[in-house]
Amino acid sequence: MPAASSRPNPFALGAAFAEVIVLPDLARSGGTDPGRALVGHDGQVGSAERAAELAAGLAGRGVDVELVGPCSMDALLAAAGALEAPGAMVAAEPGSGRPAGVLLVRADGRPVEPGSGLPAVLSHALAEPAAVESAAAETPGDGTIRLRPALASYAELLRSLADLTRVRPLTVVVEAGHGVAALTVPAVLGTAVGLPALPLEIIVLSAGAAGDLGSAPAPHPSDPAHLLALRAEVVARGADLGLAFDADGDRVVVVDENGDLVSAAVVAMLVGLREVERERREGAAPTVVLDRLLSEAAGDLLTAAGAAVVRSGGGGSSLRAAMAASGAVVGASPGLHYAFRDLYLADSGLLAAMHVLATLGSGGVPLSAFAEVYQPYAQSGEMEVPVDDVAAARARVVAAYVTRAGAGPVQVDAPDGGDAAAGLTVRHWAAAPRWWFDLRPGPAGTTVRLTVEAADEDIMEKVRDDVLALVRAGDAPKTANKE
Repeated sequence: MPAASSRPNPFALGAAFAEVIVLPDLARSGGTDPGRALVGHDGQVGSAERAAELAAGLAGRGVDVELVGPCSMDALLAAAGALEAPGAMVAAEPGSGRPAGVLLVRADGRPVEPGSGLPAVLSHALAEPAAVESAAAETPGDGTIRLRPALASYAELLRSLADLTRVRPLTVVVEAGHGVAALTVPAVLGTAVGLPALPLEIIVLSAGAAGDLGSAPAPHPSDPAHLLALRAEVVARGADLGLAFDADGDRVVVVDENGDLVSAAVVAMLVGLREVERERREGAAPTVVLDRLLSEAAGDLLTAAGAAVVRSGGGGSSLRAAMAASGAVVGASPGLHYAFRDLYLADSGLLAAMHVLATLGSGGVPLSAFAEVYQPYAQSGEMEVPVDDVAAARARVVAAYVTRAGAGPVQVDAPDGGDAAAGLTVRHWAAAPRWWFDLRPGPAGTTVRLTVEAADEDIMEKVRDDVLALVRAGDAPKTANKE
């Protein structure tokens, strides 16, 4: 999503999307109709109004617009993929407190990103937004705008991808966070759109009043404060698990029956095993993509299950790009991205949760048992460390671990061509003691982010403390001010 300082108004963005992407793509494909696009939005305050303005900009350039209403990000992408139509989703970044941004996708489901047309769209929209609006007002296009609710077809699709009809009865507490999960969960897991009832009892928290989903800001789903009520309700009701969604429903946090957080790596393993098994039943050779920061345990387990494992760089875009290149059936990252080939490479927190429910509901083992067995390694979690000079901190780590090989032979992954300020992943996993760490610059350029994993807690702490010492070694001494 564009930064706040470079945000075009929604009308201008819709007009630019039509002129730079929608209509040229239609012409290249040989289409002769006026073209159409889907527009959806999350439940945050102002998102519906921005979606309507964006739709007006598209229609002003002659594009027929179908408003799918409040929906999850993956529901919009699924509808766009099924209809082979471009789309736009107005959604807030979780926990940002900023106005909603817009995700644009082409008719083949590919996001419009920095390397695939986004700068041209933004440049066009920002150049003369007032002139764009004025021109549209003087010479309005003949595009139409109509409603096309997507929840029913979305629910049918997700149920076809994760069958829950034969699971044992489960009680599920859902923290909707005043977001679209308040609509999507009852539609997919309940009977809100007329589908048969499943053996699930669903309790939805923070649903918001009807038509007022965004009555409170949507936090990031992994925010500990956001999970307090969910964890307490799971324990109080004796529920089987809890689910916390972000504003647009594409990310999910899972808690077990004790209210304890289930790691993204464990969720990835539960999801990946089911997708790998399905691929093998259909006679295919399964491939999965795992973010390089996801626990080695996930790669070990899925490889043992018969999958080829591809490691991707950081972020959802890299994950989806690697999936598209490898034909992977599923991809996962510790950033709560769970992407699915059969859902047009969309991230889907709800489909990931359904796979967890299917596994849990197929036997009598509680979710905490899976979390314990599937996470045998010790991981530090991501730590953000202030530094005076990011490049110098990285150089000290490279000198110690790579140049001098002080810890023995290692495998090094340096994204972005090994740039001095880029990320760095160092692995010593082929021989004992097994460990790896990842060091990346923080978003503000004044911190680094460190993640360490090892085969046991002692080795993890030793590597963590050694890398932290190297990172901090060049910082100027901090002295307290004296009166």
